[in-house]
Amino acid sequence: MTTRVLICDDSSLARKQMARALPKNWNAEVTFAFDGRNALEKLRAGAGELMFLDLNMPEMDGYQVLDAILKEDLPVLTIVVSGDIQPEARARVRKLGAIEFIKKPTDTDLVSQLLRDYGFLRAEDLAKDQKHATTDIPAVDAPISLNDYLQEIANVAMGRSSDLLARLLRVFVKQPIPRVEMIARSELSMAISVAQADSSYSAVCQGFTGAGIAGEALLLFADASFNDMAELLHYDDLDTESIQVEVLMDMSSILFGAFLKGIGDQLDLKLGLGHPTVLGQHRQIGDLLEHHRTRQEKLLCIEISYELEDRDIRCDVLVLLTEDSVPFLEQRLQYLVD
Repeated sequence: MTTRVLICDDSSLARKQMARALPKNWNAEVTFAFDGRNALEKLRAGAGELMFLDLNMPEMDGYQVLDAILKEDLPVLTIVVSGDIQPEARARVRKLGAIEFIKKPTDTDLVSQLLRDYGFLRAEDLAKDQKHATTDIPAVDAPISLNDYLQEIANVAMGRSSDLLARLLRVFVKQPIPRVEMIARSELSMAISVAQADSSYSAVCQGFTGAGIAGEALLLFADASFNDMAELLHYDDLDTESIQVEVLMDMSSILFGAFLKGIGDQLDLKLGLGHPTVLGQHRQIGDLLEHHRTRQEKLLCIEISYELEDRDIRCDVLVLLTEDSVPFLEQRLQYLVD
């Protein structure tokens, strides 16, 4: 008996990794969906009795897909596979009908165990030999680019930093889709999506190096968010300059440490971190990033905009990789997809 499996993820790398995590001799017909709307179209057409679903997607995210499945009573069991590992995320998908939650990167042994637990993997469902197995990755799928690769790595690393922030502050952190692009260093301030001409920000930077890569992490914190964040961190004198610096340093410590460790773990390298430095306070983003304007080399920029649910708190983290880091990253990508 063949099991119809649908893998829904906006990352072509994640789709391929999830397919590879399925048992090799399992009789399964695997189909890919590249976003939530595409997944629902395929489910309505009968493409999946079991779905592996990402949460963080454009157009329609995983929560919306689960909600639509409930409302339409679609005949599918869903296992969520996500980099967002906050306790609240797990609780929400359970309420929406997901039977299990798997964190990224996918654990092959855990997938097999869950398939057994829910009756999808039985002795009679296994092919007698590898030649008759049908869990090969479908031949037609989007090619994997360096940007897609970095976006997926950033997504997993962001999940770790958001989980730490959520547990420390007892909040729910909304998960954006990381933006990845190669830009000229001189155009950095214009490329930041969070930038608002009439708003002021404060910034912290921290350099990092590893075997084959180098760069810096930047935290851009909206001044309008300081008081709310200071309250969450249990500071008393909210308006003093020294408290604002402490808030900046606390936030950079939480977000940089977990995020960069998450990237290093996935790249299988140890990143050495420099000392965090306050770039400036209460200034427009263009002024904070003035030191980049006169330098013409390109940067590979990963941007993550963090937002706390039900709180007027927003901050932007930029991970800026030097152009010389690209060959190493491309080599790592080739290793992952081969």
